[in-house]
Amino acid sequence: MLYPIVKYPEKVLDKAAAPVKVFDEKLAELANDMFDSMYKAHGVGLAAPQIGVSMHIAVVDLTVGEDPAQRIVLCNPTIIETSGTQSMEEGCLSLPGFHAPCVRPQKAIVKAQDLKGEWFEMTGEDLLARAFCHETDHLNGRLFISHLSVLRRDMIKRQIKRKIKAGEWE
Repeated sequence: MLYPIVKYPEKVLDKAAAPVKVFDEKLAELANDMFDSMYKAHGVGLAAPQIGVSMHIAVVDLTVGEDPAQRIVLCNPTIIETSGTQSMEEGCLSLPGFHAPCVRPQKAIVKAQDLKGEWFEMTGEDLLARAFCHETDHLNGRLFISHLSVLRRDMIKRQIKRKIKAGEWE
């Protein structure tokens, strides 16, 4: 099932998601639906709140579906260690059309559970580190614009308000 992407300022994006407690076929089906929805939107990562589901699960695939072996499911993820910094244009499926330079760690280690509830750690560098941090932020009720200067963040919010008022932000 394809889910529509929830856009800012929907409230589900501002709240910390509930932890995943049940690891069953329903969760696996949700993860598959999240991958399909992410690929349709041409994203490399998607957190459950972005499809209106307040659960601590995110999916990542830097190949955008080209290599199924690269699919990563993160249940209840926590960034446990970071190092270095990188600044790169970042965007978000919940803020379509908006991009800004955003500083993130060069390397990030995430601890999470898989679809069976087994804990694992994974190290990401460059874009994968960025994706881990971006999606974990979503699960904690934060958008990438929270990492921008107040001026840049307010400018984006004002532009979105204008689009909403003009009926251009569905």
